[in-house]
Amino acid sequence: MRLKSIAPHFVVPDVVRAAEHYRDKLGFEILGYFAEPPVFAMVRRDGLEIHFGKSAEGAAPGSAHRDEGVDAYIWVEGVDDLYEEFKKRGAEIIDGPVQRVYGCREIVVRDLDGFQIAFGQ
Repeated sequence: MRLKSIAPHFVVPDVVRAAEHYRDKLGFEILGYFAEPPVFAMVRRDGLEIHFGKSAEGAAPGSAHRDEGVDAYIWVEGVDDLYEEFKKRGAEIIDGPVQRVYGCREIVVRDLDGFQIAFGQ
């Protein structure tokens, strides 16, 4: 028995808009929308999935981390190439690429709902 992977679940005001942002800015594939109007969506890139659930009306969107910290950490190969791709796609890169004291080279992006995702190797 072993754990194999995890899919972060971000609660957002508009799941279609969120999924399209991840497709257009971060190179993910949209796997589908659920219900009409959509209340859940999934995106995937290289076997990694992120899920989006629709927030309750009036709920504040985005991350609880405002100044530091991340909502998800994704291990990658080729972080510098990924940085170049994200830059060309117009992703909001808020840090990096930078070599951290703990030995990882990272970039951090912020999505349109305020979630911060680190990509490190």
